[in-house]
Amino acid sequence: MKQILLLEDLPEIRAWLKTLALQVFPQARISESARVHDALELVKAVRFDVALIDLGLPDGSGVKVVEALHESQPDAQSVVVTIHDDDEHLFPALQAGAFGYLLKEQSREQLAEQLHRISQGEPPLSPSIARRVINYFTAQAKAKAQEAVPLMPHVQLTDRENDVLLRVAKGFTLPEIGQQLNLSRHTIADYVKQIYRKLNVSSRAEAALEAQRLGLFRK
Repeated sequence: MKQILLLEDLPEIRAWLKTLALQVFPQARISESARVHDALELVKAVRFDVALIDLGLPDGSGVKVVEALHESQPDAQSVVVTIHDDDEHLFPALQAGAFGYLLKEQSREQLAEQLHRISQGEPPLSPSIARRVINYFTAQAKAKAQEAVPLMPHVQLTDRENDVLLRVAKGFTLPEIGQQLNLSRHTIADYVKQIYRKLNVSSRAEAALEAQRLGLFRK
């Protein structure tokens, strides 16, 4: 028999959520609370399997109960059931250990379908909340990727250096480049050394990548 904690201060909504909980978890034993303080006392006394938690309570935020359950009963599945669909409520709840986040605007049938996912090990998330979470972590991943690849500072090469770099990138030898540009092999070697130093590269392959980045192959 599952033990369920129901934290909601409005009696009519609490009754509605209780009916929902019994629909999803038949014969469950439900402990009801309308205040954060009372819910925290229940967490100390009872081992819960599932908790349906509102956020805006008369004496504080339901996030405190989510956090207390996560710390003392890590196997309990805390599911926030709220009207708040903004980042300011969503992410603190998830960071505190919430397993799911559902919006009260959904029908009882929709909420029941989401809560059934708990038995399959899937977090119950309202569709709009799932999209918000995905978008958030996608943006975070992109930001980290951009931070991980330092931007190459702008490098100013002379026209002659560009000519030499392009030919190095195409695989010509120093004597061949000298012949093409009517310069000695030693002069070309000096240019190559100077180009490598400016671009902070040390091989022909790296030079080819820089030539591509600078758009020299399109010239």
